[in-house]
Amino acid sequence: MEIFGQTLPFAYVVFLCLALGLALAFEFVNGFHDTANAVATVIYTHTLKPTYAVIWSGCWNLIGVLTSSGMVAFSILALLPVELVLNVGSGAGFAMVFSLLISAIIWNVGTWYFGLPASSSHTLIGSIMGVGLANSLFAKGYVFGEGVNWDKAKDVGTALLVSPLVGFCASALLFLLIKAMIKNPELYKSPEGKAPPLWIRGLLVLTCTGVSFSHGSNDGQKGMGLIMLILIGIIPATFAVNLDANQTLIQNIATNSQTLSSQMDRHSPGVAMAGGEMANQELSNYLKPGAKVTDRTFAAIATDCREISAVLDGKKSLNELTPDQRRDLRTQLYLASETLGKAKKQNLLTDDAEKKEAGDLKTNMDKLTKFIPVWVKVAVAFALGLGTMIGWKRIVVTVGEKIGKSHLTYGQGAAAEMVAWATIQAADIYGLPVSTTHVLSSGIAGTMAANKSGLQTETLRNILLAWVLTLPVCILLGAGLFSFSLNVVLNVLGVR
Repeated sequence: MEIFGQTLPFAYVVFLCLALGLALAFEFVNGFHDTANAVATVIYTHTLKPTYAVIWSGCWNLIGVLTSSGMVAFSILALLPVELVLNVGSGAGFAMVFSLLISAIIWNVGTWYFGLPASSSHTLIGSIMGVGLANSLFAKGYVFGEGVNWDKAKDVGTALLVSPLVGFCASALLFLLIKAMIKNPELYKSPEGKAPPLWIRGLLVLTCTGVSFSHGSNDGQKGMGLIMLILIGIIPATFAVNLDANQTLIQNIATNSQTLSSQMDRHSPGVAMAGGEMANQELSNYLKPGAKVTDRTFAAIATDCREISAVLDGKKSLNELTPDQRRDLRTQLYLASETLGKAKKQNLLTDDAEKKEAGDLKTNMDKLTKFIPVWVKVAVAFALGLGTMIGWKRIVVTVGEKIGKSHLTYGQGAAAEMVAWATIQAADIYGLPVSTTHVLSSGIAGTMAANKSGLQTETLRNILLAWVLTLPVCILLGAGLFSFSLNVVLNVLGVR
């Protein structure tokens, strides 16, 4: 059966449809679980009717997704074991995709059912870590625990832990500042069943718009990254590399690769690295958590760069390459780029010219491998928007009435959303995934504390419990489902 210009066995078409359906289902659940936070204040304060609010939020989520850089998407994927990222079309790759998506959906739906604003980001990351840990038990050459990129997990975990604290403190301070500057008592009233004054409505619509846009540009990327992982694994002829890359970019990579290969040779005098497969294996080993650089690592970079240069030299378009060449090129580009990034982080490149060459080459390589087609962004955006329209009520009630002992006021809602907007936008710029849920819920709690409204300890205890349990539960779910799925895919369905 031909799909996206590539002929696939029927079993692979079924896997592709199921995997894409699950990825969009995850974003749909993300919509009614996370995006509901963006519309909570405008709906609860009667600023907008629910139908208008969710449509407005969905549109700005779409705009956020369409204008996103993709950095967050590939930041999440960097948590996965290298061999699974490179071999998504294998049995283990299929098992990985299904297990991490199903486990994330199960936990998100469960916490939503109880009206708990838990984090879809934590959910997905926990599932990925579970898959990585389980993979280290089954994959050859791994010690248990090596299946997770702990350095990347630390960066992501720090962002997810710090952002709620930023939300709480910054929202409290902003609310106090607003109270000091704006004395109009209308801003500090609880909703009374009718729309607030026009200027307050405008303020709340603005903050809702900002949070919706930021949510789309950050959270929406997680689904985009998973969809690209699926497409690259199953249809590499079309999605392994960016076929829209122009001739200038292709030739820059060819030239820079040749230059860098000579520089890497100086780090590994007398070390011969014959054949791309040997070089790829050496780089894969270096990218495992805790691995140390050796002369052979630099020799492998040099070998891969020379082969990349030879394949791309003189090419006007990547369409000139055969499907097999595109797949092999992606593997080499991905390994070389990730290795250069790790080497730079470990300060192994000391020469300024070498650092610049490596940095420029990595940036250009990523343009060929870390790309997201517009149709993928649109599909994810619609899934987010549909989810928002269906399941907003439970989260809105929790945010509006169950965090503080008094109902949410207009000023509190505006302060919390302004901080959430700024925090998520900053994280998006640096390619870090943060939780819209955590930032906004913490922000509302911060404004309640600043206003001395009191906090409902039972609700906060339940929310904190959901936050604390999310990672360990999703790690166990991801690991268990991966083990089960791997057995089914390999032994029952016979996909290797």
